[in-house]
Amino acid sequence: MNKELWKGNELIAEAAIRAGCRAYFGYPITPQNEIPEYMSWRMPEAGGVFVQAESEIAAINMVYGASAMGVRAMTSSSSPGISLKQEGISYLVGAELPAVIVNMMRGGPGLGSIQPSQSDYFQATRSPGHGDGHMIVLAPCRLQEAADLMADAFDLADQYRMPVMILADGMIGQMMEAVTWSERPAKPMPPKDWAATGREGPGKTHFITSLRLGASDNELFNNRLQQRYRLIEREEPRHEAVDCEGADILLCAFGTTARIALSAARKLREEGIKAGLFRPITLWPFPEVALRALASQPSVRAVLTVEMSAGQMVQDVRLALVGSRPTPFFGRTGGMIPEAGQIVEQVHLALKEAQA
Repeated sequence: MNKELWKGNELIAEAAIRAGCRAYFGYPITPQNEIPEYMSWRMPEAGGVFVQAESEIAAINMVYGASAMGVRAMTSSSSPGISLKQEGISYLVGAELPAVIVNMMRGGPGLGSIQPSQSDYFQATRSPGHGDGHMIVLAPCRLQEAADLMADAFDLADQYRMPVMILADGMIGQMMEAVTWSERPAKPMPPKDWAATGREGPGKTHFITSLRLGASDNELFNNRLQQRYRLIEREEPRHEAVDCEGADILLCAFGTTARIALSAARKLREEGIKAGLFRPITLWPFPEVALRALASQPSVRAVLTVEMSAGQMVQDVRLALVGSRPTPFFGRTGGMIPEAGQIVEQVHLALKEAQA
């Protein structure tokens, strides 16, 4: 199999098309602009539809309409644009519609900077928009993984009838790496007998809505969603563990930060400190069972979370470990990127405090 050199944003767009996406609706915002640019010419070639909407709000509602017809649909944006899409994402949840949303995060709050960040973790992993809804959130750290996860994202969206987000920082969208396209056969799409494809005779009309005026009816629906979420929490958590067995300290990081943390872990091992990397791939559901098992090893003295934020995923780490190990945090924010040397310094501090 031949390797090809791809830029992150363009790779994600091509991977979506190869995964069966046939409707893209978006609006330009740095640092994800190459996605709609690529889709503008490539999607018509693939027999699909590309629309540059008049706004992010319009784009997410166009996704709603296409998904309601049974089409694999997606949108992409960066942090402020995702904020504008929140209401539409909640409507997708409430209507049980599958869709894929890509967020190439940038520094905030507000318009902030155009540099990479990871400060949208809470926004993605708690409740998208209003209500008690969830999205499955996938976080690639390398372009090969991003290509593979795009196919998984559409499959998971269809399987569970819900939105799935690819959450990446802007650096992943802008970097270039060699990628091998998977030759695995595409999974057949499940039957979408719920789709609104037009009147098919008496009793065959499908009406899709997120409106349930009766409180008891809405509670029944919400309870059904919660049962689905518990199933996803059991079946779908994903993670990568590197040199975690017998480690003195675990570094917990995702996305680009995980790559930097891995470099720091290798430097620490050269110093004689056994450092391992725990990388969540699903941010929701968070792989808490796997983290808890690795952190419970007698050798582990602390779990250091590293993020490009003021501290968000660290709360899930602390919830998973419920005080069983020290859980220090190191983060850079606003678009600043942690350096491997800085992480090494933080590990020395963490081990010193854990020994005190």
